[in-house]
Amino acid sequence: MTRNDRRDLGLLLLRLGAGGALAAHGAQKLFGWFGGHGIEGTGQFMESVGYVPGKASATAAGLAETGGGTLLALGLATPAAGAAAAGAMAGAAAVHAPNGFFNQGGGYEYAATLGLTAAGLAITGPGRLSLDHLLGHAVNRGWMIPAAFAATAAGTAVVVGGRARRLRKAKEGEQEALFEEEYME
Repeated sequence: MTRNDRRDLGLLLLRLGAGGALAAHGAQKLFGWFGGHGIEGTGQFMESVGYVPGKASATAAGLAETGGGTLLALGLATPAAGAAAAGAMAGAAAVHAPNGFFNQGGGYEYAATLGLTAAGLAITGPGRLSLDHLLGHAVNRGWMIPAAFAATAAGTAVVVGGRARRLRKAKEGEQEALFEEEYME
């Protein structure tokens, strides 16, 4: 097996693993598959963590994960697929960031790992064992990489920034009790 064959096989395994996990997570959001809550339940959760409107946020996240993950696994439109998946994972990481890094404590480790893997695949390309290669890289051109990441970064900044502003504003309206209730009697 040549070095190029090993590289292509490694990229295929990365695409199948990360893309499959992303697609499954998106299917939980969109369809309620694999123990997920579907659009309604995910929309309610999205609202509770500051992504509003919740149903539209759940749909966007579900499409980015399912579509991006499926396209990554197939090795098709790899720059757009990887950028979309990375953007969705940036939104998930923002929710988990207050819990620290490690997943066991509710942190952003898992979202960051999937997002960085998707971004790495978008930049590296899918390898020869892909639909992009089979189709002559018609939707995997060099210029598409910065274009996909620029569009995703802009959209992600708007969505995550809007969430952060809403959370800050909600926190400003809260007031801590000056005295504990037992002393108020």
